[in-house]
Amino acid sequence: RPLRPEPPRRRYSGYFQRGDPDLHGSLRLQAPFAQQHDLVFEAKVNDRYPVIGLEDSRGALLAFGSFGPFRAWPAYKYTVEHSVYVHKGYRGQGLGREVLLQLIAATKARQVHCMIGGIDATNSGSIALHERLGFRHVGTLPQVGFKFGRWLDVSFYQLLLDTPAEPMDG
Repeated sequence: RPLRPEPPRRRYSGYFQRGDPDLHGSLRLQAPFAQQHDLVFEAKVNDRYPVIGLEDSRGALLAFGSFGPFRAWPAYKYTVEHSVYVHKGYRGQGLGREVLLQLIAATKARQVHCMIGGIDATNSGSIALHERLGFRHVGTLPQVGFKFGRWLDVSFYQLLLDTPAEPMDG
């Protein structure tokens, strides 16, 4: 379900901590994660991009995802870049799949034509998930990220949608 913007810091606790080797899943995340992600979350809400989350019965956030512009220029208005995060205690249970399916549905509703996911090339779980849902590998950029003392390659996965029915320039 769409996440409420308050209080985001509580929602992200337990996802990423400095030095956590599982942090390789995102190249943008660094401590202090909560403050950094609060700004991203607020920008998504203000720009009317969805932030989709799955919570347990107590309201604890188990997984979340969103999308936003791929590039700022008008020619890319039908393309988005998405992110999906699953709490490390709940990985492998289908939550990432559910979030990604909801993101795909939301992109179709917005008349998006192309979804792009930039994935750490060593994140085999995320790569397998994307491939199972029809994304295809369209390229890898070697050593474009640097985190935890090592260079990271980013693989790009693309899903082409049948929307919009009548695309228009600019």
